[in-house]
Amino acid sequence: MNSMKSKMKLNTIDDLFAVSNSDQGANREKIREIPLSSLHSFAHHPFQVRDDVDMQELVDSIREQGVLVPVIVRPMPADRGEGYELIAGHRRKHACELLGLGTIPAIVQDLDDDAATIVMVDSNLQREELLPSEKAWAYRMKMEAMKHQGVRTDLTSCQFDTKLRADEQVAKGTDNSARTIQRFIRLTELIPELLDRVDEKKIPLNSAYNLSFMKPEDQKMVAEILKTTDSSVSLAQAVQLRGSSQDGSFSFDIAYSALCSKPAPPVRITIKEKKIRQYFPESYSQKQMEEVIFSLLEKWKAQNDESGVEE
Repeated sequence: MNSMKSKMKLNTIDDLFAVSNSDQGANREKIREIPLSSLHSFAHHPFQVRDDVDMQELVDSIREQGVLVPVIVRPMPADRGEGYELIAGHRRKHACELLGLGTIPAIVQDLDDDAATIVMVDSNLQREELLPSEKAWAYRMKMEAMKHQGVRTDLTSCQFDTKLRADEQVAKGTDNSARTIQRFIRLTELIPELLDRVDEKKIPLNSAYNLSFMKPEDQKMVAEILKTTDSSVSLAQAVQLRGSSQDGSFSFDIAYSALCSKPAPPVRITIKEKKIRQYFPESYSQKQMEEVIFSLLEKWKAQNDESGVEE
């Protein structure tokens, strides 16, 4: 991605659609009817376009009123082909395709990779019901873009930096703290099989965060066990697995034991008195019989301990 060496004020989504009295004509010229066939999805777009109830409502709305909010595009970079790269509006484009429309209103913006990434993420984070994987990759992409924009060009700057860290910048405008942003981003270190289970709510977020610190090959083994047993992972189990992966003691047996083993039920032995009584004189009390039985068991145990069994 191209780094922005100079400071730049990035327009918000509202700014992109704002029209002042002085430039109404100029802004109208930016809205064009773009053929759907000339639009290309944003590279590594992390948000899914699902054919669900919300999509059907969007289709119905466009059928009745048209596309009320233009999509945002940029000319395709010269090394990526012709046409336009779709920055914001993937769901609207899909709805138009379902309706058999040929074009869509679009605002063409000249944005570099980092600015385009931030606009793409911000325009989609406003949506409800985002999957954990969508948030994780979106936050990561935005934070990396912001880091590119904030690269220092001065080597003699003040020791006490007043600029916000990238994770704090990402957190601004959301309901999440910088720490929560970091924990979401950490989920991108999960292998796809485990991240899918997080999206399916088969692995809790806190457990997933700890599993993300495991080596990829160890994660793969955990995923295979979970798939076979259709199990979940508690926080305690995830912490145990994380520790064994990091200290090098991880193995299939350890993973299976941590995820699947259950405490053995208590052993209860009941012997009818009639069966025991036949081996003792009638004068023996219950206590005397117990003493003899335990004495014999102790001798039997001692003999087995001494002889041992070598495999």
